[in-house]
Amino acid sequence: MSIEVDSKLQGKVTGITNFGAFVELPDGSTGLVHISEVADSYVKDINEHLKVGDAVEVKVMNVGADGKIGLSIRRAKPEAERPQRPQRPSGGRPGGSGGNRSGGRPSPNRTENFEQKMARFMKDSEERLSTLKRATESKRGGRGARRG
Repeated sequence: MSIEVDSKLQGKVTGITNFGAFVELPDGSTGLVHISEVADSYVKDINEHLKVGDAVEVKVMNVGADGKIGLSIRRAKPEAERPQRPQRPSGGRPGGSGGNRSGGRPSPNRTENFEQKMARFMKDSEERLSTLKRATESKRGGRGARRG
């Protein structure tokens, strides 16, 4: 029996690591279920979901040229049983400024020419530099006060 991508098979968990579980397939070959493919929710400890000897249904995700078999338990479930994963909000990191790196300022007009962009960059740079300079001087005890 050859292993084909997208086929669903019954397997037996033969080993568990911190990054996934090894599953023996009916033909005697072994594949890996990555920890991200064990359950639909975040899996911190794979031992909470699987034990060596468990019978599991897996879906073949890929078969590498080197013979490595990528498996998934969560994708082996019928679509109706799988809860929908919440979509990530677009616009960068959670709690961030929506991908806007200009510190909360509105994004620049796309029709800016090079000189306008350079002028804006220089102004922002000078503001940051003066703020940094003020903070550094206050820690030293004022202007020109150097300890020897």
